[in-house]
Amino acid sequence: MAENPHSLDDFDRRTPDWYVDRLMQSLVFIGGFSAIVFILGIFLFVAKEGLGFVTTDFDPVEFFTTEYWAPSDEDAPEFGILALIAGTAAVTGLAMLVAIPFALGAAIYIGEFATGKTREFLKVLVELLAAIPSVVWGFIGLSIMNPLIIAVFDVPVGLNVLNAGIILGLMAAPIMTSIAEDALKAVPDRYREAAEAMGATRWQVIVKVVLPAAKNGLLGAVLLGVGRGFGETMAVLMATGHSVNLPTSVFDSVRALTATIAAELGETAVGSEHYGALFTIGIFLFLITFVINMTADLIVRGVRKG
Repeated sequence: MAENPHSLDDFDRRTPDWYVDRLMQSLVFIGGFSAIVFILGIFLFVAKEGLGFVTTDFDPVEFFTTEYWAPSDEDAPEFGILALIAGTAAVTGLAMLVAIPFALGAAIYIGEFATGKTREFLKVLVELLAAIPSVVWGFIGLSIMNPLIIAVFDVPVGLNVLNAGIILGLMAAPIMTSIAEDALKAVPDRYREAAEAMGATRWQVIVKVVLPAAKNGLLGAVLLGVGRGFGETMAVLMATGHSVNLPTSVFDSVRALTATIAAELGETAVGSEHYGALFTIGIFLFLITFVINMTADLIVRGVRKG
């Protein structure tokens, strides 16, 4: 009697493990698909709320090239976000100057020098730093960095670009460290072994071989840090001084785009010009952070495929 070639497969499909496997596949698919739906839903909601302002009162020249943000002026409200863009860029740029050396240094030490329990402890510590709420960082900037900057630099106010840049740099460093360490680990060991066989020292191997081979992944880490900087709200709101200025030095108080939305949206009449302008800022921020994060993701994916 000939054996049915499909009988074993049919039996396996009736086992509990098969149903658990299919259930988990479905849950993972639903989770991934729902993330896409949520992102699209958020963008559509923000776009819908800002569409009235964009189609009626929006003047792109005034909006992007003037520094006067006075939406509450009853006689002549002004909607210029140049100063807000400059403040956000200044804080983010200084934050990257702070975060990049810390993040790359920590990633190099964890990935290339630390071993055993030391490496595991440092990796856990980095993850814990990334989990600190932004409002806690903002409180540190407000209560610790503010008087420290006043005392050290003899300035009247310590809530400025320098304060927010340092706080934001420390916030962005942990996630940049994690991505950078993954990029360094992706470099094949044969590269290191070949360089050591030619007489290169440990540091020469890192500088001449490992870092150039991991440059795309490191760039992706930096871009993710920039995206974190542009999208941060509470810490920036608490540490910048929240003053509409075009910054000329690191000791100037500024206002960020995200902080403007957080501070003003709750007191704005729904459907007003001011309300629509704030959601238009949200659209602008969404597009900027989307482009930055997408670019970083494509770079990191390219490194993994390579």
